[in-house]
Amino acid sequence: MQPQPTTRGGRGTAASAALALLAVVSLTGLAGCATGRAQAPAGSRLNVVAAESSWGSIAAQLGGDKVTVTSLIDNPATDPHDYEPTAADARAVATATVMVINGVGYDGWAAKLLAANPSSTRQLVDVGAVVGAGADANPHRWYNPADVHRVVDSITAALTKADPADAAYFAAQHDTFNTTGLARYDRLVAQIKSNYAGTPVGASESIFAMLAPALGLNLVTPQRFLRAISEGSDPTAADKVRIDNQIKHHEIKVYVYNSQNATPDVQAQLVEARAAGIPIVSITETLTPATASFQQWQADQLQALDDALAKTAPATASEES
Repeated sequence: MQPQPTTRGGRGTAASAALALLAVVSLTGLAGCATGRAQAPAGSRLNVVAAESSWGSIAAQLGGDKVTVTSLIDNPATDPHDYEPTAADARAVATATVMVINGVGYDGWAAKLLAANPSSTRQLVDVGAVVGAGADANPHRWYNPADVHRVVDSITAALTKADPADAAYFAAQHDTFNTTGLARYDRLVAQIKSNYAGTPVGASESIFAMLAPALGLNLVTPQRFLRAISEGSDPTAADKVRIDNQIKHHEIKVYVYNSQNATPDVQAQLVEARAAGIPIVSITETLTPATASFQQWQADQLQALDDALAKTAPATASEES
């Protein structure tokens, strides 16, 4: 089922408070992991909790049969920016041996739950801390291939700290995930970069702003517009006119949009792109479908983008040869 479009509100002072809480709960050690060790009873599974299913899917594959993973947000129609945690979420966080949050102000509600349920032994993987993203950075880190690989390393290290007796198992899971699990994903990233480097593309919001350069694509949509749509604020009239002209004059070869955040401005651009014959690629903020793995979800979207680029963008010499 296609997720329903949503329009976000601003985060304002609530975001500032969430970031302050993140500063409190982010501890030294493993790039965002708590320094103490939570020793799991022999033969038991580690209780791993992820704020979002994108990271939860990765944690589940890295942990294998040594973990039980709960993703607090696993509904494709849910907007993580505005999520309201439940009592069950609080209980899950309180009992977590390993916790994975996105950070960078994206899931401030998760930081609040952590602050309300402190633990000296819980292993915390704060993705923003792992990748060195500042408070004002783009929070959509799972759309940055380099960041994904860094987080894979950090989750494995957190699992190993929580259960050192199974270190060899976690190392094997890590290697299998990197070489086999992410194989199609990594291949498509490299393929698009090789075949379409420099191709101008447009996008609806900042969710695509890190993936585009990782693919070698030239994202020409004004950055102010991308951020405004992502944060639920009004884009400027000048930026909207600029995008209208980019579509009208075919200055972009593909238009990429977040179908979970199709505001009226974005919907108008979709109409214009269809009328101009510019291919449209839909991406989502959360795992879609909910049963997909991280790499299935991402690779399917990359394949759709590769197919769209093949329709209108000239291939580079590497592809033509």
